[in-house]
Amino acid sequence: MGWLDKLMGRSKETVGTATDSPAMREEGRHQEAAGEAEARASAAEDRAQAERERAAKESAEADRLNP
Repeated sequence: MGWLDKLMGRSKETVGTATDSPAMREEGRHQEAAGEAEARASAAEDRAQAERERAAKESAEADRLNP
């Protein structure tokens, strides 16, 4: 889940800053970036699916009008 990874990453980064732990901060940054990438990929997949559905409707309509 992208949003959960982003939230957990942000939390780890905050804890790393508060505890002066560079490793925890870095782990948080990486986890947050991975969550963001996952969210972007999911959004792209949603757009692609919507485009496939639109194209299928257009094709069906063209077939109906031009038998």
